[in-house]
Amino acid sequence: MLMPNSRVRVYVCLEPMDMRKSFSGLSGAVRSVLNQDPLNGHVFMFLNHRRNYVKMLWWDRTGYCIVAKKLTKGNFSAVSKGTMTTAELAQVLEGIDISRAKTSRFYEYLPE
Repeated sequence: MLMPNSRVRVYVCLEPMDMRKSFSGLSGAVRSVLNQDPLNGHVFMFLNHRRNYVKMLWWDRTGYCIVAKKLTKGNFSAVSKGTMTTAELAQVLEGIDISRAKTSRFYEYLPE
């Protein structure tokens, strides 16, 4: 799957979203519901009420991108926080419950 780099934040809409929305509708939801700028390069994640369908919107400097995933069985784990890392996003999309997952401490080099 196409994944943004690790410096990108993932903002999660905690309220269920109508999955019929496309580029304009989702970018409007980013502005009104998440109070963020959809052109900032971060990923915005939306789930439907049953949590079996997810859409992600981001701006890649040339246009909007939408990635959608619909499960045929089961649902995505409940996300209780408004932001996550791209690693946590990958875990959610793989079906891992990030609220119970244990992460190890690691060193992250941030050039100045």
